[in-house]
Amino acid sequence: MRIRILALTGALLASAASPHAQAGNLDVLMQQVFPNTEASYIGYESVEREDIPASADVDRKYLVVDFRFKGSMPSAQQLQAKVHKVCMTLFRDQQLMQSLSESGYDMVSVAFDRQSQFDCL
Repeated sequence: MRIRILALTGALLASAASPHAQAGNLDVLMQQVFPNTEASYIGYESVEREDIPASADVDRKYLVVDFRFKGSMPSAQQLQAKVHKVCMTLFRDQQLMQSLSESGYDMVSVAFDRQSQFDCL
């Protein structure tokens, strides 16, 4: 698992040499999604499902970006809007998306607690 995280970090750092260096750095990008008073970016984790064959049509390798709200969890409608905001921030960074895709990532998920994840489609 540690090797995969290092590989992702290397791929992200390699994309940082572009004119959009800040956008190529996942941590910097995610720290800017929400104001500090609203939610804190915790980090990301690379997950690879070893039990799924590489040739399968289902998502095998994905990235989870993790946030925590400062106060209580927002309503379901507000939560959906916040997931959308994170996903769109990621999707707008074409170099980052290309780097993740080239590194074998099938999907990105957003987490705001330890119980649930929301997939970016």
